[in-house]
Amino acid sequence: MAQTNPTDRRQFLQTTLATAAATAAAAAVPSSARAVQAGGSGAIRVGLVGCGGRGNGAAINAMNAGKDVQIVAIGDLFEDSIKVARQSLGKRNPDQFKVDDDHAFVGFDCYEKVINSDIDVVLLASPPHYRPAQIEAAVAAGKHIFAEKPIATDVAGVRRVMKACEEADAKGLNVVSGLCWRYDQAVRETMGKIHDGAIGNVISTQANYLTSPVWIRPRQPGESEMRYQCRNWYYFTWLSGDHYVEQFIHSLDKAMWLRHDEPPVKAYGLGGRQTRSEATQGNIYDHFAVIYEWADGSKTHAYTRQFNGSFNQTEDFIYGTKGKALVLANQIEGENPWKFGGESVNMYDQEHVELFQAVRGERPRINNGTYMCRSTMMAIMGREVCYSGEVLTYDQVANSPQDLSPGSYSWETPVTAEVLSPGKYKFPVA
Repeated sequence: MAQTNPTDRRQFLQTTLATAAATAAAAAVPSSARAVQAGGSGAIRVGLVGCGGRGNGAAINAMNAGKDVQIVAIGDLFEDSIKVARQSLGKRNPDQFKVDDDHAFVGFDCYEKVINSDIDVVLLASPPHYRPAQIEAAVAAGKHIFAEKPIATDVAGVRRVMKACEEADAKGLNVVSGLCWRYDQAVRETMGKIHDGAIGNVISTQANYLTSPVWIRPRQPGESEMRYQCRNWYYFTWLSGDHYVEQFIHSLDKAMWLRHDEPPVKAYGLGGRQTRSEATQGNIYDHFAVIYEWADGSKTHAYTRQFNGSFNQTEDFIYGTKGKALVLANQIEGENPWKFGGESVNMYDQEHVELFQAVRGERPRINNGTYMCRSTMMAIMGREVCYSGEVLTYDQVANSPQDLSPGSYSWETPVTAEVLSPGKYKFPVA
């Protein structure tokens, strides 16, 4: 008989308590919210904040989740993004994209106007720095939420989202994360096999996200530094969290999921800028290598970089006492060989399918708050051990006063882009 893992017992107790809390919270939901959740007549009204590629993709995924889903309000920092979204989404889904001129909002406060536009659900897909304020506002207004990853770029932001997700629980709201691999059927089954002991006790994991750089938008004549950075948000740590947080969080989230969302104890690593240009690519690094250690002695070796013309690979290798698993290949090698043979689903669609099922009351309420916050914190932890060259514990990071926000938001707000150097930069601890 397989030995019961203490983490499994904790997870069972946490799930049981969460279910009881969800039942009690649902009873306290206002009647208007219950009508939507119970599949009442009429459309489910949706607002979109952030009309870039991922935001437009999320809007399509939401509309794919049911003919009753209608996009009725959108917002973005930039007018041109609004125009592209209205043209492309309106042409693609004319019966479900119902945004008129009075419900297309531009500017730093666009999220507030979208949230206050008589909507039921909000899709948050703007640059990650803005996510904490947007999630707080959505919860305060009683809206169900789809929030792209990561949910913050600094520690203070993660704490804000954690508190907001607790408030969402109390209000009976659904919160679904854009950590999409959690909604991929093949990966779900692969993780299930590992959790059931198919490779024995996990010894170590290796997360590879080796890829190429993303887009760059040239500086326009006369534009302010704030505007330039917001248009090129990916390349500035305060806006994106660095590609380690913005992109590699997918791999780190799988490492967290593997361990039943128990955070690592400590981390250390290295990173830097080998190919990025000072003139056009902000202050983020282009390569990282981090080792995370867990309380049970297992480790994750986390590698990511963005180089042109180089070997690319995205995979999670899990090594155990009885075999090895390749998570994205959906296979297990060793004493209990296995390969996923079921029907695949579009994970981007599936996260919205499940969200809107929950909104209609067709399935239990969803709140992904715990793991989306912990995985973001883990990603920030890895970034900071490389920026600083220090060994940091999860508790040190989680309790840090770190706040990367500029303090005010206008196109004239002064912002800088210092590249941090290990051994010189010190991570702020409480």
